[in-house]
Amino acid sequence: MQRVLAGLLLLAGAACSRTAVPDIAPVAGVPPVVGHLVIAGGGQLGPEVMGRFVALAGGPEAPVVVIPTAGEDSVYSDTWQGLNGLRSAGLKNLVVRHTKDRKIAESDSFVAPLKKARGVWFPGGRQWRLVDSYAGTRTERELHALLARGGVIGGTSAGASIQSSYMVRGAREGNTIVMAPGYERGFGFIKGVAIDQHVSARNRQLDLQPVVTRFPTLLGLGLDEGTAIVVTGTRAEVVGKGKLFVHNGAEAAKGSDPFVTLGAGEVFDLSARRRTTKPAADR
Repeated sequence: MQRVLAGLLLLAGAACSRTAVPDIAPVAGVPPVVGHLVIAGGGQLGPEVMGRFVALAGGPEAPVVVIPTAGEDSVYSDTWQGLNGLRSAGLKNLVVRHTKDRKIAESDSFVAPLKKARGVWFPGGRQWRLVDSYAGTRTERELHALLARGGVIGGTSAGASIQSSYMVRGAREGNTIVMAPGYERGFGFIKGVAIDQHVSARNRQLDLQPVVTRFPTLLGLGLDEGTAIVVTGTRAEVVGKGKLFVHNGAEAAKGSDPFVTLGAGEVFDLSARRRTTKPAADR
């Protein structure tokens, strides 16, 4: 009977995680992020991005867990080639954790490396797979616990969008659907925000606008490939070769575009919803 009840609770948790109304931050601003986040827009990430992740994790010897569940493969080993970028960045202590079974995501053995980790990295793929496996489970709770003790969570592409409270492109049917009922809640490492990726490469400059129109208190952040924001507290620094596109910020957009852009080295205050540095062209 206890096993049956436990199974029903797991199923109920999964259903709630996929159908609950997304967390919407108050108009006053985005709450400060706990710990540190590295949120990247996909594509090839340079040493200026990966180096920041390594430093925030504590250096090359830091224990880091990689969760590649957004990808299509059913099995990922510790020799998976997707780890090469992290190894090239200097990380030596990598552990892979992957499952499609929510019961395993609740187990002591699965979450054990997360309890010791100083960093977690989410590679790309489809973010709905992360929701199906981990939303509302002990694994998700351990990720928040890692941030609470000052760790860093990073991710690229799907691994970027899953970090926000409102998750875009979560539809199982395909990644061209921006708002997908039932798959709109991310892990909420950064709240009151919707995050898109591959913006310029896939002509997605306007895709966040319907999201912030429907949810006026949301801040929309779109990232180019090869570009990340490094977030601590309410401070988001742009790192990399592309742009950050901000929808629904306090700073008025110029011309016909409903967004403002920031480049490498510029800082955006998530709470005040405005840049705190001058545009690069004005420096």
